[in-house]
Amino acid sequence: MNSPTANPTTTTTTLLLLLLSLFITAVSAADDGACGAETSSSCNDKSGALSLKLIATFSILVASVIGVCLPLTTRSVAALNPERSLFVVVKAFASGIILATGFMHVLPDSFDMLSSGCLADNPWHKFPFTGFVAMLSALVTLMVDSIATSFYSGKLKTAAATTDGVEGDREMGNAVVPVDAEEDNGGGGRVHHHGHHHGVKVSGEDGGKQLMRYKVIAMVLELGIVVHSIVIGLSLGASNNTCTIKGLVAALCFHQMFEGMGLGGCILQAEYSKAKRAIMVFFFSTTTPFGILVGIGMSKTYKENSPTALITVGLLNASSAGLLIYMALVDLLAVDFMGPKMQSSIRLQLKSFAAVLLGAGGMSLMAKWA
Repeated sequence: MNSPTANPTTTTTTLLLLLLSLFITAVSAADDGACGAETSSSCNDKSGALSLKLIATFSILVASVIGVCLPLTTRSVAALNPERSLFVVVKAFASGIILATGFMHVLPDSFDMLSSGCLADNPWHKFPFTGFVAMLSALVTLMVDSIATSFYSGKLKTAAATTDGVEGDREMGNAVVPVDAEEDNGGGGRVHHHGHHHGVKVSGEDGGKQLMRYKVIAMVLELGIVVHSIVIGLSLGASNNTCTIKGLVAALCFHQMFEGMGLGGCILQAEYSKAKRAIMVFFFSTTTPFGILVGIGMSKTYKENSPTALITVGLLNASSAGLLIYMALVDLLAVDFMGPKMQSSIRLQLKSFAAVLLGAGGMSLMAKWA
């Protein structure tokens, strides 16, 4: 199972770098026809904003690392083992935060940007591009999810067929019987048992399919979160409004910590190697701080109300919203709530529902400041 996972990790890294380069290239040219000059205000303070942005970079980085690493470092704690109910409840809470991020933060921002008066009436005010792109993003995520699952299923069947062939040859030849597989039959003789147990094989195959699903979910979720993180980081870094930044810092630290917990739980269940875990943790933890630093460097040329910036960021937000909403509902909440563990316990379902509402409600409240 190790070799197939190398390709998705490399592919995810390549996609992230490609999206980042395209995004920076687009917003670098965002000074074309800026709409509406920045109004002078007591909140507009470039030097004060720079200090706040540097504090935000460090704070968000620490919060992101703590959030995504917490599930990975607490596996030895019995209460937080993925098989325990507490882990399921905490994961439901984090899933609610991811769902609210898509509905309450990313999607409304995209609607505001793509319906801005700074954009031409035709076509931006003639068609709901935000909903259309979010829908396409959800469908593309479904396609990627399905194709990746089929790819891994084929790999799993090939590996299982190879193993069955080798074990079948051993059984047909009856060549070697392990010593520990011999038992006394009560009459002084020895009864020989073959080492192949069909019950274990079936269980192992089912476990392999479930593990494969966890790997796909973690990979796709990471991609959606990182795209969104770059956008919000750049927006924060390019802003000189100290009043806005102060509220954003606290909101984003909360957001990144608990969103990281959801991603960390998926990474833990996927059972990636230490190297692949480190890569995924690195990308999640550093994209928002990196976006802030890029925004600081581009603050002189970047105009958030220019047509290019509004269209680029608006479309990226719409695609990210569709992906996050799909992942939260289909691959996180639906999988857990319809799974055998929750279906066997009404009490656990109620606790998890409460956790989802608490996470989604808390993240929705953050929309007042971010």
